[in-house]
Amino acid sequence: QVQGTIFPAPNFNPIMDAQLLGGALQGISCEKDVLIDILTQRCNSQRLMIAEAYRDMYGRDLVTDLKENLSHHFKEVMVGLMYPPASYDAHELWHALKGVDTEEKCLIDILASRSNMEIFQMKEAYLMQYNNDLQQDIDSETSGHFRDTLMNLAQGTRMEGYTDPSTAAQDAMILWEACQQKTGEHKNMLQMILCNKSCQQLWMVFQEFQNISGQDIVDAINECYDGYFQELLVAIVLCVRDKPSYFAYRLYNAIHDFGFHNKTVTRILIARSEIDLMNIRQRYKERYGKSLFHDIKHFASGHYESALLAICAGDAEDY
Repeated sequence: QVQGTIFPAPNFNPIMDAQLLGGALQGISCEKDVLIDILTQRCNSQRLMIAEAYRDMYGRDLVTDLKENLSHHFKEVMVGLMYPPASYDAHELWHALKGVDTEEKCLIDILASRSNMEIFQMKEAYLMQYNNDLQQDIDSETSGHFRDTLMNLAQGTRMEGYTDPSTAAQDAMILWEACQQKTGEHKNMLQMILCNKSCQQLWMVFQEFQNISGQDIVDAINECYDGYFQELLVAIVLCVRDKPSYFAYRLYNAIHDFGFHNKTVTRILIARSEIDLMNIRQRYKERYGKSLFHDIKHFASGHYESALLAICAGDAEDY
C-alpha cells in the first residue's frame, strides 16, 4: 500500500487558516512556527484554498508574502508547498534547465519517475508558467544519448499495463547486446525499450536479462556505460522496480554524499509527501539503519529543519 505523510486536514477552515497566516506574516517578526503548523499539516488542494481565502481577505498573494518574509532554504520549503504538484515539477525542471549549470540529477529524478499523466500535466504547467516547451528546452540544454533518453521520457508515451511475455526474452536479448556492443544504434534500442515498455513488461524483461546474462541489469548498465546517461538508465530501472526505494537511495545520497544537498532533499520530500513518502521512510530505515527523521535532524537546523521534519512526519521513536 502506497502512502504519503500529508493528508487532508479534518475540520478544515481555509478562512481561519488564512487569517492565522496573515497574522503570522504581518507581525513585527514573522511567526514561522505558525506557518509550519498550517502549511505542512494541510494537503496541497487545501493549501490552494487557503491562498484563495488569503487573497480575498488581504488583497495580496500568499506566495509573494512568503517570499518577501522568509529566506534561504526555509523559504524554498514553504513556497514549494504552495505549488500544485505539476507546477512544482515544472518549476524544478525550469530551474534545472535554465540555471547557471544544468542540474542533470533533478531532470533524472523527475522524468524517470513520473507517470504519463504526470508528465502530460507537467508539460502543460511548464508551458503556462514559462511560455516555453519543455521538450525544446531539454533539446537545447542537454546533449547526446542522455538528451535522447530524456526527450523520450518527456513524450510520456510509456505503455500502461500492457504485457507480452513472448517478447520479454527478445527485449532482454537486445538489452544484453546493447551492454556488449555500446554502439549508437544499440544505445537507442536500449533507451527505446526502457522508456516505452510498460513497467509490468519491464519486470519480465529484467528477469529474462538475469537469466540470459547471469547479471542484474543495474550492474550491467553500471559496467557498460558512464556519465548521466548511465545514471538515467539506472534511475529508470530502479523506478520501475520500486519508486520508494529509488527515492530513499536519492535522499540518502543527498544527505550524506554532498554534505546535505538541500534542493534535492526539499524537492523529494515535497513532491512525494502525498504519494509515497511514508514508504520512502520505511525503505530508508530498512536500507540504511537510521531513520530519515534522524538524518534530517542531524544535518539540518532551525525552522528549515522543523519544516522538513513536519513533512517527513517522523515520530519521536524514529529518532
